[in-house]
Amino acid sequence: MKFHVLTLFPDMIMQGTNTSILGRAMEKGLISVEAVNIRDYTKDKHNKVDDYPYGGGAGMLMQAQPVYDAYLAVTGGNATLTEPNCEDMSMQTTERKKTRVIYVTPQGRTFNQQTAKEFAMEDDLVILCGHYEGIDERVLEEIVTDEVSIGDYVLTGGELPAMVMIDAISRLVPGVLNNTDSANTESFEDDLLEYPQYSRPETWNGKSVPAILLSGDHAKVDAWRLEQAKERTRIKRPDLYEKYLANH
Repeated sequence: MKFHVLTLFPDMIMQGTNTSILGRAMEKGLISVEAVNIRDYTKDKHNKVDDYPYGGGAGMLMQAQPVYDAYLAVTGGNATLTEPNCEDMSMQTTERKKTRVIYVTPQGRTFNQQTAKEFAMEDDLVILCGHYEGIDERVLEEIVTDEVSIGDYVLTGGELPAMVMIDAISRLVPGVLNNTDSANTESFEDDLLEYPQYSRPETWNGKSVPAILLSGDHAKVDAWRLEQAKERTRIKRPDLYEKYLANH
């Protein structure tokens, strides 16, 4: 899985992704993160990448040209080359599939676990991070395939949301998590929040681990965990619980 992040702050992206689970995944070659500095592609002699918006308004706007040229440098124009599926080499054709370019914006669809699963099916993802008052609409129309938001609030740039998405997507890449069951038992799987969990000691601060977890009966433990997940979801996220009931 390859992530290509178009940004004005490449160090921020790399420092935020090269440690812990993501760092180990990169060392193993399971994922790669490339932070591409949009400023490297400006044609302005003063290295400017922004200018005043037409029609007036507060702040500055990122210009189309450096964003587009950074995109071209990463994708070569559009494309992920799909290998031909034809035994007769004289008749072979090649297909070009447009690389998905995610623009991080409050106007996009809300990122969730299902979105992470969808993006995890891709081999390459380009994530475009805006800054200032945004990016010239013309280049967005030209290259962006997905507009995505991580919530109904405004940040100073797209770098933090990009790192959030990289983390969530990477965890779904085979081999990234040491425990292959982890991704299948967490919150939002099957529209339920995760059940409560306990570790040693058996009694802490006067509170004991639920007896069922000490029973050794895996079927009963699984049933207890499911009931706990449903009850927790019903109380904390009734919207999710209604969705769960509708699907079961």
